[in-house]
Amino acid sequence: MSDSGARRAARAIDALRRGWPLRVGTLDLIAVESASDAALADFGSGDLLLSGERAVTLKLTNQRVAAAPGPVRLADAATTVAAGLAVADPALDLANPLKGPFRTIATGDDSAAAAAMTMARHAGLLPAFFVRGAVGDAETACEAADVDSLLDPARLHIAARARLPVDASETAEIVAFRTPEEASDHVALVIGRRDGNPPVVRLHSECLTGDVLGSLKCDCGPQLHAALHAMADAPWGVLLYLRQEGRGIGLVNKLRAYALQDQGYDTVDANLRLGFPVEARDFAIAGRMLELLNVPRIRLMTNNPEKVARLEREGVEVVERLPLALPTNKYNEQYLATKRDRTGHQL
Repeated sequence: MSDSGARRAARAIDALRRGWPLRVGTLDLIAVESASDAALADFGSGDLLLSGERAVTLKLTNQRVAAAPGPVRLADAATTVAAGLAVADPALDLANPLKGPFRTIATGDDSAAAAAMTMARHAGLLPAFFVRGAVGDAETACEAADVDSLLDPARLHIAARARLPVDASETAEIVAFRTPEEASDHVALVIGRRDGNPPVVRLHSECLTGDVLGSLKCDCGPQLHAALHAMADAPWGVLLYLRQEGRGIGLVNKLRAYALQDQGYDTVDANLRLGFPVEARDFAIAGRMLELLNVPRIRLMTNNPEKVARLEREGVEVVERLPLALPTNKYNEQYLATKRDRTGHQL
């Protein structure tokens, strides 16, 4: 684990959001979404680097590659930011139905290309870049290993804790977790009195639209409150509130996925068209939070068996899976059906 490497990666992610050029490994990059035509003219390359998922949507990969997609580089694909966005942003697909023809070439540095896609997701940007081989000196630079060190869950530590009376429990305690370089703090809410039994645990990914605004497109808000009351009825429980909006793709990209759903795509296909994996959350964070809370064994409240498997890979013993059944409405019926039919959720 490298503090200096994590700091380099954090600075590089900040540069992406600001539209500044940066170097990852042997590749120079500018994020398409935050680039300007002036910066692109100075950059001097119209090559595009896209995620494998977006490349599959654009039919740029064969079936073998599509089974395990990796980043794809398109030679001389865009000379302006608008042209790059037409390729990268699925919201523009209907306005730009004819794309290409494109010529794919070697990325030039596969590990750097993969790291760039991870960085885009953490920056909340579309996973698409103008790209060239490294030229001259770079003001902002990092290596693929630096990105790995930034995401190392061992960097997470308890930053603060306090009593927090909530509707479900007046004796609840809130615990905040953070890493030195990242702005998003994760929290745990501990309900009830700890005893020798495994607590009821709920992993809840942040959902501004559902948790705060009462969105009917998902079941996140009702699940959150039902879980808290179920914990209050148990001897004790722990809510892990993970700052991983939109299954890890960020708020802006989640709203883009909502817009694609209005065009008829389900939640899985919307994420893929945006260029993201179906599941981009990091469950190692949850494992580390439970470790810091000294909770090795849990009863996990979830309809997603994959959460059980992912936590067990992080060394957490899941002694029981507790389903969480809630009524549907006309706005989230398809969403819940997609979770059942395409991502394996079950009661």
